[in-house]
Amino acid sequence: MIALYIVLAIIAIIVLLALVAPKSYNVSRSITIDKPIAEVFNYLKYIKNHDEWSPWKRKDPNMKQEHVGTDGEVGFIAKWEGNKDVGTGEQEIVSITENKSINSQLRFYKPWKSQSDAYLTTRELDANSTEVVWGFSGVNKPPSNIFFLFFNMDKTVGKDFEEGLNDLKQILESR
Repeated sequence: MIALYIVLAIIAIIVLLALVAPKSYNVSRSITIDKPIAEVFNYLKYIKNHDEWSPWKRKDPNMKQEHVGTDGEVGFIAKWEGNKDVGTGEQEIVSITENKSINSQLRFYKPWKSQSDAYLTTRELDANSTEVVWGFSGVNKPPSNIFFLFFNMDKTVGKDFEEGLNDLKQILESR
């Protein structure tokens, strides 16, 4: 009987944790780039350009990459297979609104399977400066959402976004 109570208590704790754990996430960072919006947006919409400023490309410069479709257009898919720091997955452009946003779907297969919605948005601040917001969002399904009680997605991935955006700024402003 005691064993049954212990099992029921463990199940109750897991259910309670799954109920209070975050059910979604949204991580983003922004930066101002001293270039006109059209120039910034035209560079950002090509996923292959992301290799120049992506923090994950630096974490595994030897990752295997494959591209399907026409870069800079809806339906383009960039696939990667890398080390433990970058995992395995793909990114597909799902919508482009000229000089406004590039939305894509991130599908991770390793180290764990997940799906997120990624976005890059641009906003003209004046004729020669553009705000860029880089982020992603998704859903944490129970019971795996319990993990996010102990893992701060914003703090961990946010650092990578800041690093990438700073590199993006340097690249574009030096052109």
